[in-house]
Amino acid sequence: MLKRRDKRNKRNRRNKRHRSLRARALLALAVIAGSLAIALTTPVRLGLDLRGGTQITLETRSTLTTDADADADAAATARTVEVLRGRIDALGVAEPTLVRSGDHRILVELPGVHDPKKAADVLGRTAQLTVHAVLGPAGTADGATSPPADPAKERVLPDDSGQPLRLRAADLTGRDVEGAEARFDQQGGAGWHVTVDFSKTGQDRWRQVTARAACHPAGDPQRRVAIVLDNKIISSPQVDPSVPCGTGIPGGTTQITGSFDDTEARELALLISGGALPVPVETVEQRTIGATLGDAAIEAAARAAVIGTALTALFIIAVYRLLGLLATAALACYGLISYAALAALGATLTLPGLAGFVLAIGMAVDANVLVFERAREEYAARGRPSPRSALTAGFRGALSAIADSNITTLIAAGLMFAFASGPVRGFGITLAIGVLASMVSALVISRVLAEYAAGRPAVRRRPRVTGIASTGWVRDRLLRREPFLMRRPRRWLAASAVLAVVAASGILVRGLDFGIEFTGGRLIEYATNTPVDPDRARTALTDAGFPRTVVQSSGETGLTVRAENLTNADAATVTETIGALGGETKKVRDELIGPSMGDELRRNALIALSLALGAQLLYLAVRFRWFFGTAAVVALAHDVVILIGAFAWLGKPIDGVFLAALLTVIGYSVNDSVVLFDRVRELLGRDRATPLPRLTNQAILQTLPRTVNTGMGAAFILTALAVLADDTLADFALALLIGLAVGTWSSVFTAASLTIELGPHRKPFGGAAVTTGPSGRPG
Repeated sequence: MLKRRDKRNKRNRRNKRHRSLRARALLALAVIAGSLAIALTTPVRLGLDLRGGTQITLETRSTLTTDADADADAAATARTVEVLRGRIDALGVAEPTLVRSGDHRILVELPGVHDPKKAADVLGRTAQLTVHAVLGPAGTADGATSPPADPAKERVLPDDSGQPLRLRAADLTGRDVEGAEARFDQQGGAGWHVTVDFSKTGQDRWRQVTARAACHPAGDPQRRVAIVLDNKIISSPQVDPSVPCGTGIPGGTTQITGSFDDTEARELALLISGGALPVPVETVEQRTIGATLGDAAIEAAARAAVIGTALTALFIIAVYRLLGLLATAALACYGLISYAALAALGATLTLPGLAGFVLAIGMAVDANVLVFERAREEYAARGRPSPRSALTAGFRGALSAIADSNITTLIAAGLMFAFASGPVRGFGITLAIGVLASMVSALVISRVLAEYAAGRPAVRRRPRVTGIASTGWVRDRLLRREPFLMRRPRRWLAASAVLAVVAASGILVRGLDFGIEFTGGRLIEYATNTPVDPDRARTALTDAGFPRTVVQSSGETGLTVRAENLTNADAATVTETIGALGGETKKVRDELIGPSMGDELRRNALIALSLALGAQLLYLAVRFRWFFGTAAVVALAHDVVILIGAFAWLGKPIDGVFLAALLTVIGYSVNDSVVLFDRVRELLGRDRATPLPRLTNQAILQTLPRTVNTGMGAAFILTALAVLADDTLADFALALLIGLAVGTWSSVFTAASLTIELGPHRKPFGGAAVTTGPSGRPG
């Protein structure tokens, strides 16, 4: 009887496992098929650095008013740049470049814009919003329009039906607006409208103007309120009859209605919420421009990426054999899913975006390595069970670490997208896509392939072919020696502090060499007799002593050169170099330009990063304990200081490419620390008698094989980029290599040591004196 029940239970477990495998297989096939369909039909938009785009030149104009803000000086032009940046973000154009050129011009570069004229029209609108009380019709008996009685106190404008109305001076302006949003009225069937929310001051003024209008009878023109945008009445609704005289509409919200389609409503909302331009602007030029990275640089980067990825795949296969081969296939699916997600969302892929993918590839490899190393532990601890059961236990045991590391990364990516702009926002988008795709790749596709292969009879007979039947080279040596690395944690903290001080001294001694994105510089535009290939121009300028110039094609035969700190003698050398390539050369423009990463963009980036660090600290404090989160953030700050200091000592530029690398290093650092902390928490849950330093040391030895194998996988790609790519991408790869090494050090020695110092100082970390974390977990 018992034997029959055991057989039935065993059969039920096997059927349940088969059903689960089929469900995951169907999900994986659906995701891959959908991604393939999108990838074949929808191309990904490439950014200015990879493909080029449209350049619109705007010129600020002074207005004939006594308002001080109406003077089109350099300060007003700089403020206009920030307003335009908000409009472009709302238009959905990712990774734009905006720089002030001289005191009155703004260069706007938009990648992948299909209708540049429309973009120029939206950017050039002044967006001066005002709200007026209607004094009555302005028509005379013969149908003519009567002029205003007092031009200083009233004005005459036609409403949307063409009837001229006398309007009182503005009661509210765009400064009283807090926000605007396009909405669709599904219940009332009124179509698209724009909801405008007024600020606290604007709410009082809105209530006053509607209170006066409500004192006139229904149908009287004076019961109307006119909303004016750029000297045109866009809506003039009557105050509802239910509003009593002298009371007005409370709440400070109104709706602008009209025959809007979705595009018109969204554009109107972004113009209102984005605010008015400080001064009017006029489009003076519009042209096509080339990529800031040349074809040779892109080809070199692609070649390096292919070689590095191939070396990574070979390394994973050599270490994990059959499972490594299947993981490589899952990584290929990851690339397909990520590409399809980018295409479906209409995102723009740029170099910072590629940095996000580098981090996500590392996390996808890391998830597989975590599972396989965990399966190796289970295989050895259980006395050599079947490869499939060890693999299932490996996925189950690694799930917590994978989830925690990915959630902390997604928190950072979400905050970057919500609060930052420019390249930081682009990094957040592609990082979030990459993380989600890596989780699908590792936890669904890789699991389906691995479990199916591990269940084959030929594999069961030869378990060593799976790669999990052996403990591996790194683990073997650690098990033989079992070094007590955490015997004196303060020594490791002292060593980390010395590294940080040496790096920080580079910042003080050598200073930071900020690139043109941060400092601005000089832009020279040439018209050449014969077209000049930008790649040849870059090479020639590098040979002439200008390795950090940005060279782009401009129009059919034009060429623009941007560089920081160009003296007149340097500019003459640049002109001579270009003339040697293009024959008769005419200098069309020579102006000083402002930074493309302006004060507001840098401020938003710092706010986003600070919020991301705070959110990660909070998550780790809740998920683990407060001292774990503190240790992770301190280790992250340690990595950032060392990386910036290393670039200061090396004399490398601090530019947008470095910013992308820095964000990637931050992601790696937190990911490494979370994996270690997850193992410490697990050991604490099983063993309450062993002191914390000994348990932490045990966690380090158990996770070090994963750290080494993941780091080696990423190092192949980065080394290939550093050796084979051009200077820009080589600096990017160098920053990531430094960050990878420092991040591994900080997670193993800095974060772990700091956790021991900040944690409970009892020798016996257990028994009745044990502290507990959330959900009763030991701290």
